[in-house]
Amino acid sequence: MQDMTLMRLRNWIVGSGLARGDRLPSERELGTLLGVSRAELRKALIVLEAEGGLERLVGRGTFLAKQSRPARGSGIEGVISELAESTGPIDAMNARLVLEPELAQLAALNATPAQLRELRRLSNAMRVAATWSSYEGLDSEFHEIIASAAGNSLLQALHRMLNGVRQIVVWRRLETSDPGPDPGYHSFDEHEAILSALERRDGAAASAAMRAHLQSTLAAMTTSPAG
Repeated sequence: MQDMTLMRLRNWIVGSGLARGDRLPSERELGTLLGVSRAELRKALIVLEAEGGLERLVGRGTFLAKQSRPARGSGIEGVISELAESTGPIDAMNARLVLEPELAQLAALNATPAQLRELRRLSNAMRVAATWSSYEGLDSEFHEIIASAAGNSLLQALHRMLNGVRQIVVWRRLETSDPGPDPGYHSFDEHEAILSALERRDGAAASAAMRAHLQSTLAAMTTSPAG
């Protein structure tokens, strides 16, 4: 559970829009946003503080570090930030189309029962997400778990970089005036198709469902009116 909480916290920070030196929400609020206990959240905060990504100041709160110090794990975050500066939303989606269908095929063979249960929970939670921020975090975690379930650490690291870039260049530039996705949001049924294929251990169907989902998302992005 702690690894999942840490992943959830990392994903939230990447998509939060917070700048270096900005204050994080309180532990109570952040725990509610992430759907984790305060005890698990504190452990994850300690890990990120040890990596140099956070500064915890007594009586003031927790802040994103003003300057990152060299630490294990900091390299990928630097690569993500650099790539996000030169990558557009369409490029990010096309890269996903190359990688994620293959990850889904591998995940159908290698996913553990616990990972499939967590994917089911996330799929259900996305349908009732009250805000886009909440949906974005759940969606990111859904795809991260599929990458992890593929069982290839190198491909998972590539996906982590790709997902981080995707969150920055797609979600941060997305205009979302509504409180959250409407009940007919296209990704709900598409996620269900991916998950159903994974639960059946059908690699070809999982790959096809993932490809269809990403193509649908790309089509929605390219046909939206310019803002």
